[in-house]
Amino acid sequence: MTDTAVATRSFTEKLEAARRASVLLATAKADLKNSALEAIARAVVANSDRIIQANDLDLANGRENGLSTGLQDRLRLDADRLSALADAVREIVALTDPVGEVVRGSTLPNGIGLTQMRVPFGVIGAIYEARPNVTIDIAALALKSGNAVVLRGGSAAENTNRVLVDVIQGALAEAGLPVDAVQTIDEFGREGAKQLMQARGHVDVLIPRGSADLINAVVAESKVPVIETGAGVVHVFLDASADERMAVDIVHNAKVQRPSVCNALETLLVHESSASRLLPPVLARLRESGVTIHADERTSAIFADVVPATDDDWSTEYMSLDLAVRVVGGLDEAMQHIRDYSTHHTESIITNDLGNAERFLAEVDSAVVMVNASTRFTDGGEFGFGAEVGISTQKLHARGPMGLGELTSTKWVVRGSGQARG
Repeated sequence: MTDTAVATRSFTEKLEAARRASVLLATAKADLKNSALEAIARAVVANSDRIIQANDLDLANGRENGLSTGLQDRLRLDADRLSALADAVREIVALTDPVGEVVRGSTLPNGIGLTQMRVPFGVIGAIYEARPNVTIDIAALALKSGNAVVLRGGSAAENTNRVLVDVIQGALAEAGLPVDAVQTIDEFGREGAKQLMQARGHVDVLIPRGSADLINAVVAESKVPVIETGAGVVHVFLDASADERMAVDIVHNAKVQRPSVCNALETLLVHESSASRLLPPVLARLRESGVTIHADERTSAIFADVVPATDDDWSTEYMSLDLAVRVVGGLDEAMQHIRDYSTHHTESIITNDLGNAERFLAEVDSAVVMVNASTRFTDGGEFGFGAEVGISTQKLHARGPMGLGELTSTKWVVRGSGQARG
């Protein structure tokens, strides 16, 4: 099929092509899938100038259309980020292929053998905003787990994603896998996203990544089963016994290292008995890095260079150099605040009290809970998954960073020798 023919295919024709590709991928050997991933990694680096040129156009359009600085940062691809994406693809090559993995098994008293094994979903749909890295991440993870993927990457990154998908498809052809295993429906615009959400029977699972509004719209409107990723109203609690140096370093890293991402710190809670000791050095370090502090009255009484916090601040995912800060009466009040405002993404406690640490881990109901660590570690790459499709904040099937295993389902294989049920 020529490039022109591919470009003029209807939405349904694309989904049917994805289904055909998924059948081939489901039985593809690990060596073949790995060869395709190696080809993708090489192609991303080899085509970096072309990708960056398209990305520059998207960034210029974004600035002209008032795209926030946080989303501009997520949108931006440069040589270093492309190199990191290629490295992430190679890390996926090194991971064990989940397809065919035996989850559990047994032999019944009548001699029938039961085996539950991992199998691909089939066709995965993804809807996301201004995140061209997701195009590479989800394509690589989908391929390794034996799935075809249909991508709706949004208008903000349309030029970048078009080039990335073309680069991926060229690598698939080079490796001998169907190019329809990775497709974009960006040319269909918002109507394409709506159709993808209604494509039950063509698409097996849908994964949204982006703003809370996007995710909520997909969850509410989709007829396709959804793995819900969530916004990141992320908390760190500085307990009474928190070490000052650790508090300063972890809070700064969690907020400043990359503020536009979903695992960045958005609300800092501080135990009242340690507030006068910890807030001045912690907040001074943040202010040196340009962070605007949205503070409650008790924080304002200790550290003056702040703006007053409003009720909206506690539920805001800033994705910028802004931080909400509140002094609380203790661990119970901190955990209640998290219950009231958290999006169930990531929460961390800084403490030297083992009892409080264990209570926090047991009682805080988020996808990832931490002790004495930066929330920036909630990441598929950092968890050893090579990359991630997203961070699931739901409780069904997958929770937390989603890697290869989370892109599979299971089926039962029954082996008998003539048994009939009496």
